[in-house]
Amino acid sequence: MDSVTQIVLGATIAAVCVPKQHRRKAVLIGAMLGTAPDLDVFIDYGDAVANFTYHRGFTHSLFALMPFSIFLWAILKRFYEPVRTAPGPWFLAISLALITHPLLDAHTAYGTQLFWPLASPPVMWSTIFIIDPLYTLPLLIGVIVILIKPQNTAAFRTLATGLVLSSIYLVWSWTAKLHVENRVLASLKNDTHSVNIFSTPAPFNTLLWRVVVVQDDNYLEGYYSMLNAEQTISFQTHKKNKELIEQVKDLSSVQRLEWFAQGFNKTTIIDDRLVISDLRMGFEGNYVFNHAVAKIGNPHWHEIKSELLPSQLGIEDLTIVWNKLIGKS
Repeated sequence: MDSVTQIVLGATIAAVCVPKQHRRKAVLIGAMLGTAPDLDVFIDYGDAVANFTYHRGFTHSLFALMPFSIFLWAILKRFYEPVRTAPGPWFLAISLALITHPLLDAHTAYGTQLFWPLASPPVMWSTIFIIDPLYTLPLLIGVIVILIKPQNTAAFRTLATGLVLSSIYLVWSWTAKLHVENRVLASLKNDTHSVNIFSTPAPFNTLLWRVVVVQDDNYLEGYYSMLNAEQTISFQTHKKNKELIEQVKDLSSVQRLEWFAQGFNKTTIIDDRLVISDLRMGFEGNYVFNHAVAKIGNPHWHEIKSELLPSQLGIEDLTIVWNKLIGKS
């Protein structure tokens, strides 16, 4: 999720846990802990593919964050008076502010390596877009109110209500996703053997969903609006160019991208370079993550230092989202 959301989630969780006289301090500490796992964006792993696929790695692992939260709590318990006077509530505040960050990230399409250093692929539940105001706003209001009146009962109720509302919205996102994928199966009818389905909400909402269905060397792209719940999804068919992947399958960057996207990639040739696009983020004709990984040779592909090509996504694309939501296209 975006940094603002992670900050207010960490702040809310921490402030809910601690005694009322500590709430303002907990908001500040929770905000820092809530965004701390994303500091890995400042690590340069050497090339574009590595930076793309190692993000949300060790700093988002439950196996790393849980012991780190214990260590941090022990340090603060020794040197920080509020933690020393209420160690139990502060332990919950610290550990939950850290751990909820990757758990929320796992709800997005990008994926999160919750179980690093295990080799399992990133967890990508993809029930919520990376920025969703309906999730963030209740948390933000609660944090603002509790900062103004940290010991006020009504302010605490506002904070707690914000957390409940955002949690209900997250549950709704799961409900919507399950409904969408059931409609996908209905739209595909009997053509569901050997398919891999990916669904994700469109930007800033959970009413319009984009669906990608991979079938061998083809992938289907379609949209489903919750405003037209009984609609049959209309799919457009596109080529994955699987034979190109086969030609470069031994390249480390290709293996890494295939593992990271769990097969939701397509391959194209642009300016004599082989480009792998992640089908999970963006839409047909304009994907967010396009990595050039090899250059055409004679007769074989030659691996190059991977490069992230610029995306053309802009504010005008919101018109596409709106039109699909209301059924205009």
